[in-house]
Amino acid sequence: MVVRIAQCTLDVDDLDVMVAFWSTALGYEVEQGDDDSAKLWPPGQSSATSPTVWLQGSGTPKRGKNRLHLDLVADADPQAEVQRLLSLGARRVDVGQTGTEGFTVLADPEGNEFCVLDGRPTR
Repeated sequence: MVVRIAQCTLDVDDLDVMVAFWSTALGYEVEQGDDDSAKLWPPGQSSATSPTVWLQGSGTPKRGKNRLHLDLVADADPQAEVQRLLSLGARRVDVGQTGTEGFTVLADPEGNEFCVLDGRPTR
């Protein structure tokens, strides 16, 4: 028996800003609750390989570097995707990378780090 990642939960300070950023970035559908939270659903039918994203209002800003972050992969050109995410409100972040990595480190509008991989993970 194994477990699989079903959902990624992110505590957020400004729910509206984060819903706009992450739903557009991922192309996910929004189901906003009346409890200062929102669930982002993958387009179409979700499956075990398509986790949902839960944005949970925390009322507090992010502090420090994430211990866990998302690694995203683009359908096409990764650098074009980086540019698209920057236009949505992401920003480049230096977490000590050397420039030879196979990914670009970004942060969402509230400073949560994530990476855009140059390609899908391989063994």
